Amino acid sequence: MLTLQALLTRHSTPTRQLAAPGPGDAQLLAMLQTAVHVPDHGKRVPFRFLRIAGDARQRLADAAEARLRVLEPATGDAVMEKLRIRFTLPPVTIAVIAKLGDDEKIPASERFSSACCVAFQLLLAAQAEGFGAQWLTGWPAHDRGFLEHTLGLTSDEQLVGTIAIGTATLAVPERERPQAGALLADWPPTP
Repeated sequence: MLTLQALLTRHSTPTRQLAAPGPGDAQLLAMLQTAVHVPDHGKRVPFRFLRIAGDARQRLADAAEARLRVLEPATGDAVMEKLRIRFTLPPVTIAVIAKLGDDEKIPASERFSSACCVAFQLLLAAQAEGFGAQWLTGWPAHDRGFLEHTLGLTSDEQLVGTIAIGTATLAVPERERPQAGALLADWPPTP
């Protein structure tokens, strides 16, 4: 069973520190099955996945670089290299996509929140299986040209982020975290 200690060890592994091997097909499906165990008001299943693996990693890196050259022609080589390794270094990347079309009962914000929970749960599942993982957004998560013409999203879908998964090549040092007690207040506020 999941323990608080296991949750306290959750961390992101930078993409540049992810290498092969990644999860095999059965292991990835088990991780994704774990990821879909999230709150889902109205049982809408407002999310789906795209797997980027094998040769698709290089093709997506090329497409992302071409799109960024259109958006920001003066982008330097270091930024382009960071963009490329986002897709080429991890053995597998999962794009988590929120489905936000019209719904008379469940607001889009609730459905997007459910898809965000899926992304986080996938991070936890990857770590539970012994992998490093990182949730990435940036301009690729918001540029409609990239989302629709490169990734194939529809106009009513939004990229929650990409989850890079692989074997960590270095131990990730723990970073300072906020103290929960400093963030907690009681309601109603006392005068």
